[in-house]
Amino acid sequence: MDGVLADFAGAFREVERRLFKSAPAVPAGETEPAQNAAAPKPGASARDDDAHESRRRREAVWSVIRSTPDFWTTLAPTKEGAVKRIHELTLRHRWEVFFITQRPETEGETVQRQTQRWLVEQGFDLPSVLVIAGSRGAAAAALRLDYHVDDSPQNCLDVMTECRAKPILIVGGDSDPASSSARKLSMAVAPDIDACLDTLEQATLAQHDPGLFQRFAAMLGWGSGR
Repeated sequence: MDGVLADFAGAFREVERRLFKSAPAVPAGETEPAQNAAAPKPGASARDDDAHESRRRREAVWSVIRSTPDFWTTLAPTKEGAVKRIHELTLRHRWEVFFITQRPETEGETVQRQTQRWLVEQGFDLPSVLVIAGSRGAAAAALRLDYHVDDSPQNCLDVMTECRAKPILIVGGDSDPASSSARKLSMAVAPDIDACLDTLEQATLAQHDPGLFQRFAAMLGWGSGR
């Protein structure tokens, strides 16, 4: 959900700006809930102090998020119309789509119901939302997925390790360092959800021709055994 369909990073930054107007933003990729944010020990380095301050600010932002009723219904989409397009493709190609998330609980309705309401508002009726606490790979294996879309390289790697689903990593573009690393690991990459949906539709159409699908998979970097 977050980083692929919903702009959680933007919402996180907005809360952060309200709390810490003049402070530098928490570094990208460090918006997860802080763990064990203990005060630095005597004699700690400036780097330790910075890390502690970053953790403190991150937990302050998360405290606001957790106390905001139905926070997950307030997020903007990463791309306008993307969820509606997924719904249209689902009907056209008879896809079975699962929206998987590890969002923490907030005040208000459950994470599942908040996420379902958001997806319906964006144009997808009857969404299947799974809120999990463990590995994405285990969930993908249990659901026997063909494809998994994520903005986390680690989640994509978990999927590759634990099942046969083909991962597609959402990155900022070909210049993103994660892009070349993902390709070396036989992951397909896409700059945004629109490009990802183009790939999934082409893959669906190519499945009717095994030779074409093999060439398509090779072009994307998926291994021959995947």
